[in-house]
Amino acid sequence: MGRLFIESLPGPKIYRCKCCKVDSASPDDIVSKDFYGRFGKAYLFRSVVNVCVGPTEERRLTSGLHAVNDIYCSSCQQILGWKYEKAYEESEKYKEGMYILEKAMIMKDGW
Repeated sequence: MGRLFIESLPGPKIYRCKCCKVDSASPDDIVSKDFYGRFGKAYLFRSVVNVCVGPTEERRLTSGLHAVNDIYCSSCQQILGWKYEKAYEESEKYKEGMYILEKAMIMKDGW
C-alpha cells in the first residue's frame, strides 16, 4: 500500500467530505442544485476530486434508466454520490460524465 494522493482545490469556498474534511468539489463546477439522491437533496457537478469510482450498474432513477458508478471519498471511503456513465434517454445525455454529490454527505467550507 502506498501513500494516498489528495488533491487540494483553490479558492476560499470548497465542498468537502463531511466525514474526513477532504476537498471534494468547487462551487464553480456546479451544473444544478435541483437533484435528489438516496439521502435527499443533491448537486450535479462537472468535476470532482479525491473520489474512487465503483463498478458500473444500471439504475432506474426519477429521470429514467442510467448506467452509473457510485463514488466514494478516496480518504475515508464514505459514499458521496454517483457518476453518470450513460443515459439511455436522449434528453438526459447531458449528464454523461458528470457527478452527483449528495448534500447530506458533503459540507461547505469557507462560506
